[in-house]
Amino acid sequence: MSPSVREVGTSFQYRAATQAGALVTGVLRAASRDAALRELRRQQLWPVTVEVVVPRARPNMRTVFGAAARRRAVTQWTRTVATLLDAGTTLDRALGVAHAQCLDADVDTAAQAVRAAVQGGASLADSMQRQPALFGALHVGVVRAGEASGSLPTALETLAGYMEEDAALRAQVASALLYPALMATVASLGIMVLLLFVVPRFSTLLSDLGGTLPMSTRVLVAVGDLVTRGWWVLALAAGCAVVATRALLASPVNRHAWHARRLTFPLTGVVERTLATARITRALGLMLQGGLALLPALRVARSGVSNVALASELERATADVARGRSLAASLSGVLTPMAVQLIGVGEESGRLDRLCLKAATLHDEEVRRTLRTVASLLEPGLILVFGAIVGFVALAMLQAIYAVNAGI
Repeated sequence: MSPSVREVGTSFQYRAATQAGALVTGVLRAASRDAALRELRRQQLWPVTVEVVVPRARPNMRTVFGAAARRRAVTQWTRTVATLLDAGTTLDRALGVAHAQCLDADVDTAAQAVRAAVQGGASLADSMQRQPALFGALHVGVVRAGEASGSLPTALETLAGYMEEDAALRAQVASALLYPALMATVASLGIMVLLLFVVPRFSTLLSDLGGTLPMSTRVLVAVGDLVTRGWWVLALAAGCAVVATRALLASPVNRHAWHARRLTFPLTGVVERTLATARITRALGLMLQGGLALLPALRVARSGVSNVALASELERATADVARGRSLAASLSGVLTPMAVQLIGVGEESGRLDRLCLKAATLHDEEVRRTLRTVASLLEPGLILVFGAIVGFVALAMLQAIYAVNAGI
């Protein structure tokens, strides 16, 4: 491994070939990606890949609940810069106006840093790449392609549209599941009130009266005792399950196996693959539309995939494309059959970017339809389940009362 450069800047992870043909990896710090490339050449290394090292911050309450607000702020920043550039404003002035409109503190800080880097001579893509917590590989790739082709306003406009569509899909997913989740929460609270307050008093009353209780009443009393007296056992078991699950998923092999298994589930697996297909094809279409080559576009699209198994399959497909195989054949089994067919037609007709975006739109709508169907079926299903539980509690109490009256 080559020694890293000790200077202030962004960390870059690289793979490079030596003069002897050996492949080495390492991390160096440089002011920009171009500076990192120059440093590697100075060390007589021929770079294969040079990527920004993205720090992995541990999630906390602020990062979890502020994620949606930050996404909206980044979208607004992107839309503002695109609109002003399209109107003929200089990049520095556009960045200044967009920064002044930022309402999120994190985005405001990042916007200041981006503008300062641009004023220092860095490109917009390199400046955004230094803020990986807010600007991902897709942002940087689209902007870099727009700068290279001289169509930066169009690239930013397209990127803003993508972010708005993604936000709309997230909102529809949340709204579709909100009512069933609220219903489940209220019903669960009602059942907990029965088990914590009503059943224990009823159990005390029955024990004072004596007699033999029906089986349903004994089961209800046992469950009530478990909740009121053995709650710590339930909490301990839940805590152990969470810790054990995290420990298992910390292993890359186990995490890959679990993510692969998730894709085989009858309903959730189909939705997850369809949603991933929509995001991959939209990112790919945006990259190609912005003038980026196919292989770099595939690598950028892969960076937005959260499922480890699917990302691994996409990496294999990228390697197949690099060896000369067609994109549609390489993505067979990775994306949905409909997406593969559209990509194949796009390759044959020379409209790959448009048909990738068309595939993304179709799969977004498919996810929406599936979620609407699931929500419409989930509501009556929850009513039946919780109604059955409340009915069992009422039946157990009535049978106990009849048994006591019969024994008197």
